[in-house]
Amino acid sequence: MGRRIGILGGTFDPVHIGHLRGALEVAEMLSLDELRLIPNARPPHRDTPSSSPRHRLRMVELAVEGVSPLCVDARELGRDKPSYSIDTLESLRAELAADDQLFLLLGWDAFCGLPSWHRSDELLEHCHILVLQRPDADIEAPEALRDLLAARSAPAPEALSGSGGQIAFVWQTPLEVSATQIRQLLAAGRSVRFLVPDAVLAYINAHGLYRASN
Repeated sequence: MGRRIGILGGTFDPVHIGHLRGALEVAEMLSLDELRLIPNARPPHRDTPSSSPRHRLRMVELAVEGVSPLCVDARELGRDKPSYSIDTLESLRAELAADDQLFLLLGWDAFCGLPSWHRSDELLEHCHILVLQRPDADIEAPEALRDLLAARSAPAPEALSGSGGQIAFVWQTPLEVSATQIRQLLAAGRSVRFLVPDAVLAYINAHGLYRASN
């Protein structure tokens, strides 16, 4: 059996406990060999990040240091074009064995926007999709995704088989944390302790990130 690799993309501006706890829960549930956090350079569906790629990469590196199987993949930061997921999946697949399983983690909001993604109809050729949802979520998928879900849904994440092609839902511990909230608190001079790892907080303070004067 091949390796099992998860990927979680994001601006990580900054990386926080919601990202990390969600990633770790999935990694443990599916016994992943690796779960790679992939910082975006130029996210096509979001505003330009507040802090530089260099700072965001370093914060993620500090956050996952010593936390196996979480790790960092910086491939998107080296591109001079928008961070399209299909490009990342294709480059990853080129490095993996045919029987390696690849799992793309998406939050519910990102998943609902999937039809507007660049070459979205090709994503499942390269990976399985894991949709992260809260246990108390009671939301229906948009109509544009209902046929896809009917054809590709697996009954549980553990039932995903093969190198890709299916969709499963993963219920997550609810953590009401957002990078926007953290940036706002920092800009107001308030503490974000326990919302980000201590090493990330030390880095933010050392470099004066997200302060009102930035």
